[in-house]
Amino acid sequence: MEQKERVIRTEKIYEGRILTLSRSTVELENQKYAKREIVEHGGSVVVLAFTKEDKIVFVKQYRVAVGKNLLELPAGLIDHGETPRDAALRELEEETGFKANSIQFLFEFFSSPGFTTEKIHLFETKDILLGKRDLDEEENIEIVEYTVEEALKMVKLGQITDAKTIMGILHASLERK
Repeated sequence: MEQKERVIRTEKIYEGRILTLSRSTVELENQKYAKREIVEHGGSVVVLAFTKEDKIVFVKQYRVAVGKNLLELPAGLIDHGETPRDAALRELEEETGFKANSIQFLFEFFSSPGFTTEKIHLFETKDILLGKRDLDEEENIEIVEYTVEEALKMVKLGQITDAKTIMGILHASLERK
């Protein structure tokens, strides 16, 4: 049985550069009402990039929201008017300096659909060359490489905790079986 909530009213609470926060009043099927806070997000991309040595390219950077350095796959926002594929190619080169000759869309998923509209598009490339790194002024990123097996072990040990990165690693691990 499919359930649906009917939006009665929505008010915009905050509008920023990368997200909008709104609060909606919804009517439930039992004719009760509830509030839903929604982070509206334009979407993002993540890239599972393999070197010629069959290692995954990761970025290590400080994330103020969680107060620590995280190991992540290269990723970023989809700019206005940009396709997810173009965003993936751009982000890979900007963050890592690697340019992909070819890139394949794997799948898309929601980061946390209980409160945000963010959809993440996962891409994979096994055909990279050294290009030109072009970090944003505020970015301080270290590039590291690990095998699929090493990365999977780091997930199991709690050393990789970023959800989009775990999705990419698990995909790579399943593809090898």
